[in-house]
Order: sequence, then C-alpha cells, then structure tokens
Amino acid sequence: MQFTKSLKEYGIFISFIVTCVILSVATPQFLSVANWTIIITQVSINALLAFGVTFVIITGGIDLSVGSIVAVTGVVAASLAQNGDYPVAVAIAGGLIAGLAFGLLNGFLVTKSKIAPFIVTLGTMTIGRGLALILSKGRPVSNLSESFNFIGNGKICGLPVPIIILILVFIICSVTLRKTIFGRYVYAIGGNEDASWASGISVNKVKLAAYAICGALSGLAGILLTARISTGQPNSGMGFELDAIAAVVIGGTSTTGGRGTMIGTLIGVLLIGVINNGLDLMNVTSYYQQVIMGIIIIGAVLMDSWNLKTRN
Repeated sequence: MQFTKSLKEYGIFISFIVTCVILSVATPQFLSVANWTIIITQVSINALLAFGVTFVIITGGIDLSVGSIVAVTGVVAASLAQNGDYPVAVAIAGGLIAGLAFGLLNGFLVTKSKIAPFIVTLGTMTIGRGLALILSKGRPVSNLSESFNFIGNGKICGLPVPIIILILVFIICSVTLRKTIFGRYVYAIGGNEDASWASGISVNKVKLAAYAICGALSGLAGILLTARISTGQPNSGMGFELDAIAAVVIGGTSTTGGRGTMIGTLIGVLLIGVINNGLDLMNVTSYYQQVIMGIIIIGAVLMDSWNLKTRN
C-alpha cells in the first residue's frame, strides 16, 4: 500500500531520474553542463506554455489555442521591434497584451457561452493563426533590434536569458497556485465546480483569470521564440499546444481537473526535453521520437485514470 502511494506521488520524479541514468549510460555527453544548458534553453518555451495550461487544466478546462497565440504574439512583438523604431519594452508589452487578450477571449467564451473549452479554443486557435498571417501578410517579420533579440539569445551572469525567464515564471506560478486564495479556488473548481458555486466562489471569474494567465504566458512564449530566431514567423507554434498539454499530463495533472502541481509540470517538460535530446544524441530519427512520445503520453493518461479509480 505504501509503495503504491509513493508511486502515485513520485512516479514522475522516479521516471525522470531513471531516464537520465539510462541516457547518461547510453551517451556520455548527455550529462555535460553544455548539453543541459541546451536542454533547458530549448524547453523554456514549452515550459511557459505548460505552466499556463496547468492552471486551465486544473480548473477542468483545456486550451488548444496556445500555439496560435505564440504565432500572433510573435508577429505583433516583431512588428514593434523592427528596425528599433520602438523601445524593446513596447514590443514586449505589445506581445503580452495580445496574448492576454486572447486568453480573456477564451475565458469569456468558455464562461459565458457555456460551450465546451475544447470547441472554444479550437475556434480561437484558427482565429489566431489567421490573424498572424493577416498581420504579417503571410511573410516573416525580420530586421529586429538587437535589444529585442537579446531576450532569446543573450546571457546575464553567464546564464541564458530564456533560462532566467523560465525560473522566474516557475516561481511565480508555483507560489500563485499553492500559496494564494486564487490557487485554492482553482483546485476547488476543478475538484467540484457545483460545490464551489455553492460555497460562494466566483467560478466564472476564476476560470476567466486562469485562461487569461494562460494567454499571457503564451504571449511571453511567443516573444521568447521570436527573439530566439530573430524573426516573427506567422507559421510558428504549430503543434506547440500538444507538447504543452503532453507535459502537463505527464507531470501528473489530472485531465479531469482538481489535481496537479507546477513542479510536476516542470518535470514533465524536462522529461520530454531530455528524451528528445537523448534520442538526438543517439541519432534516433524524429519519426521514432514521435512514436515514443505518443506511447509516453498514453501511459501518463492511463496512469491518471488508474489513480482516479483507486482514489474512488
């Protein structure tokens, strides 16, 4: 019984450690500082998206639009960062506001129309992709200022800026989810929405805030990606929503809501990054990588289903 309980609580951590041990044996360069810097830098964008999606999924919702938000916010930020016409703060603010606006739109439609979040965010996913193409006229937005590109490629005290952003956002999201009244309301709504209504929680406001946070973090991810590649690509972010959701589910957040942690999501993001990196080092083709990742996702969902049955 104690072993089963420990497996439920620490399974993702055990899986991560075992994976790292196997890959370190299979390829010696895996444990190098340079390689781990690459891994964490590469997963930083997916981490930002996954942190936002964690809030939404814990409330019992879903957000399929985050990849498109990455594209449209990237185009907005790049347009404001072109040729140094505006201060870098304006470009960052523009991208964040665009992401926040999409998040608020998702939250408003989910709470007011009572349409399933899957359908709402599927629609806004298409809208976002279309807007990115319209704003960019279907072409990449380039010639970005050096100060803007620093966000994605610069270093502070030897540490890449994307890693610093990841750490700061993780701390803020963890504290928000675990140490604030809002965080407790997020868990309560995901656990039992009707009981939350009855206890006086403003369910619609909390859900709206969760989607707004998800949109804003998607905007930040769009800014980071654009700065890293020094171009605003209207086709960027395709499939990112699947990677983010996969990381959240693998990290132990229940697909039915009410349960999940930011540390679990972070480990889920790192596990995906570590597996992809290790397979790259072993020269395994991307086709096999997709199959392996699909198996891992299905396994995580089955584990979640098993946990729910044993809890009930």
